[in-house]
Amino acid sequence: MKIAILPGDGIGPEIVAEAVKVLRALDLALEMETAPVGGAAYEAAGHPLPESTLKLAREADAILFGAVGDWKYDTLDRPLRPEQAILGLRKALGLFANFRPAICYEQLTHASSLKPELVAGLDILIIRELTGDIYFGQPRGRRAAPDGPFAGAQEAFDTMRYTRPEIERIARVAFDAARQRSNRVTSVDKANVLETFQFWKDVVTEVHKDYPDVELQHMYVDNAAMQLVKAPKAFDVIVTGNMFGDILSDEASMLTGSIGMLPSASLNDREQGLYEPSHGSAPDIAGKGVANPLATILSAAMMLRFSLNQPEAADRIEAAVRKVLAQGLRTPDIHSEGTARVGTAQMGDAVVNALR
Repeated sequence: MKIAILPGDGIGPEIVAEAVKVLRALDLALEMETAPVGGAAYEAAGHPLPESTLKLAREADAILFGAVGDWKYDTLDRPLRPEQAILGLRKALGLFANFRPAICYEQLTHASSLKPELVAGLDILIIRELTGDIYFGQPRGRRAAPDGPFAGAQEAFDTMRYTRPEIERIARVAFDAARQRSNRVTSVDKANVLETFQFWKDVVTEVHKDYPDVELQHMYVDNAAMQLVKAPKAFDVIVTGNMFGDILSDEASMLTGSIGMLPSASLNDREQGLYEPSHGSAPDIAGKGVANPLATILSAAMMLRFSLNQPEAADRIEAAVRKVLAQGLRTPDIHSEGTARVGTAQMGDAVVNALR
């Protein structure tokens, strides 16, 4: 089982190091190879996704990814910015299905921004379509406005696009996932305004005919954003497009206490996957040893379950994380009165000790 380790920028190397430490403690036959990505790759090779890194990612059974991005690269031409690395990996590997579970652990109900009774027992799965939508749609660019009240002025434009096969396959992923949970799917769109998402709604409704045992609800994205903070436990599986999924999953992260607790998996149709925490590179705290590695460690557990066929090892990691939280250990983002404040490496060590 070959894993490509892509630590990236900011806190990426710190949190990935702790996940690797946990994986090595499992005594599995894992081959791990590290390569630069993002800003680190730009510094080393002049491109955020060098051909050698992409080659390693293609050959691996799974990819453990940290984070990319730093303010110092914001002046680069867009194709050379660190964030292009993750977009390039998603597109090159066909990673169309993004799983972002939002689980509020019993020990962290008071760390949530909502009242404990609203989030206690929360377990939502957000499934985000990852290779279409406005992020990848063409044409895009800048030009002189050809029409409108400011014709001739400079404008920027992007294109929101979805094809039927793209919507059908992500809808099936969501309905199949719901069958393993509570048989409920909420499809989030903006069909009242956007033609793209009227099409999305129509196609999801058609696919739903093959899943009569699964309840389907359609919801506009603005209402979904409100309902997530009003009654989050009313949701089970949420399926939506690339941009809406990006926003809603970050909103859902705060229901759990911290975005530092949210893992994610991005899968293609061959069950090859890229696994990363849902948060970013956080350059403001990089090198300080205070970042929460649990989202990355839990992403490694998802990797074992979805791509490496090691569900028992995944269960062990998740149980170890629960044990550490029950012991009262907290990184600064989830620290509260009466708990023990620890750093990145200490939290990783604690998970390893709990495994043993």
